[in-house]
Amino acid sequence: MGREKIFIALLPLLMLSACAETGISPESEAVVTEAAKDGGSGVSGTEGDSEKAPVAAVDMPGIEIAGAEEDPGQEDTGHEDGLSEDNMPEDTQREEADTGESGTEGLTVSRDMRFVDAHEEWHEFTVTEGLLAVQYDWECLRNDENGIFYDGDERYGIQRGIDVSRFQKDIDWDRVKAAGIDFVIVRVGFRGYGSSGQLKEDERFRQNIEGAHAAGLEVGVYFFAQAVNEEEAIEEAQFVEGLLEGIDIELPVVYDPELIRDDEARTDNVSGEQFTKNTIAFCEEMRSAGYEPMIYSNMVWEAELFDMGQLQQYPFWYADYEPVPQTPYAFEYWQYSEKGRVDGISGEVDLDVRFVQR
Repeated sequence: MGREKIFIALLPLLMLSACAETGISPESEAVVTEAAKDGGSGVSGTEGDSEKAPVAAVDMPGIEIAGAEEDPGQEDTGHEDGLSEDNMPEDTQREEADTGESGTEGLTVSRDMRFVDAHEEWHEFTVTEGLLAVQYDWECLRNDENGIFYDGDERYGIQRGIDVSRFQKDIDWDRVKAAGIDFVIVRVGFRGYGSSGQLKEDERFRQNIEGAHAAGLEVGVYFFAQAVNEEEAIEEAQFVEGLLEGIDIELPVVYDPELIRDDEARTDNVSGEQFTKNTIAFCEEMRSAGYEPMIYSNMVWEAELFDMGQLQQYPFWYADYEPVPQTPYAFEYWQYSEKGRVDGISGEVDLDVRFVQR
């Protein structure tokens, strides 16, 4: 749903070894790549995607991670808001206190944090206090060459998923299910980032939803957004509603606003304040139609664009290609790779996990 790739220094990577020691084993279509993404929100398949840092393969039959091939164009094909493990600052610290039952109480984060973007430029931001904090115990996360696992947390487990668009072409959903995939987030449509901003459906979204359901996967959808005001955001939401008429989905409808970095785009002069208003307008329209809305984000959006204080009533799908997610804020879904390989899919696909309460 597929943003500028960013590197955020937030958590010491030493935390990854804790569970191991205890035996716990994103006119023209817009693309989701570095050109179509701004740093943390890339959904499956982005034309013009640039190389991103490699991430660990999932140690499950039929799932692995490989390099991405660039696909020029102006259509959202995936998300590219991941982070690299390079250039991690040693002076950035995170402190944790005992958490409450909800998993959000007692978390203390450094007020000032730093992250580096894809151009190796460092950014500083101040954490907004009083917001929902990340709920999970990263000492229970293992994300390395052997795969991604989350074990030892009595409150949460994970489900494995993917996000797809027409760029994954024909998919053998039975093989995807057999490879250990539990859910999929399907691109339902997009707004072109050219001046006309045409609304278009993803030509394979119906096929993908039907195939995924037939194979037993849970399904959500995302929309690649290029709205410049609330009226256009509501138009995007109503477009999605029309596409989903008569189609059942189990998971949220995701709003995926993107910045286009390598080309002129209709959203070039949209402020963070306006992006926040657009996001709320889309989400509230989807909610009024009976759907659960969700927001796709990354650290650039959370630190420099979104007013996170106005978005606390919505769940987040957070993109970060570091071994450990580095946002201080709460999220429910994590897009941890844009270079995955899954049996049943020809080519690369975004890999995701969903944190679920036990």
